[in-house]
Amino acid sequence: MSPPRAPEAATIAAMNRPTVVVFDVNETLSDLAPLADRFTDVGAPAQLAPLWFTSVLREGLGLAACGDIQTFATIGREVGRVLLAGVALDRDVDAAVDHLLAGFLALPVYPDVTEGVRALRAAGYRLVTLSNGAADVAERLLGRAGLRGEFEHLLSVEDAGVWKPARAPYAYAARVCGTEPADMVMVAVHPWDLHGAARAGLRTAWINRTGAPYPGHVQPPTHTVRVLPELVNLLG
Repeated sequence: MSPPRAPEAATIAAMNRPTVVVFDVNETLSDLAPLADRFTDVGAPAQLAPLWFTSVLREGLGLAACGDIQTFATIGREVGRVLLAGVALDRDVDAAVDHLLAGFLALPVYPDVTEGVRALRAAGYRLVTLSNGAADVAERLLGRAGLRGEFEHLLSVEDAGVWKPARAPYAYAARVCGTEPADMVMVAVHPWDLHGAARAGLRTAWINRTGAPYPGHVQPPTHTVRVLPELVNLLG
């Protein structure tokens, strides 16, 4: 009897590839650049826009480290009020913050997102989102882009009880999808998010649209792409 043949490379790749692609939402799918206009609309400096977003993340992750949670919108409103204090606004602070948050709910997706999402779905992957923001934000974002139908679930850390990069949100996503973490790949622009996903047993994919170096103090990603459509071939 002849010995069994070794699996062909294509068969091995198919066996090893993930089945579920999990997307971060804010700044991974959504382009935050238009937020700068929202700040200038109310009389504030445009450079406060990225500071606002990173400050919201800092506060949310800080609460997560203590085992606490607040919604992205709640933290976003409080951070907005702090950053705009003392700025010569053209309206009162609360109205200005309302204008900023409304802009956050109206952001577009990055130009590479539509092609990448559709290519991944056409290749047979199950697509879900897992955001530190509300699921409604992803619903609006993907709905405007005509991509909502490509996604099986839009998940939020609000239902996991703690923000990423704690382990619980990634485990929650695996439970909802009915799969093992090892069969999932987390896609994000934030290295801290990918580090948390890797620690939870997921594979990871970093979208590096800016050409920045990956920080050495966190676990390196499984894959790195410049734009989302490149991910399809890397996954197998």
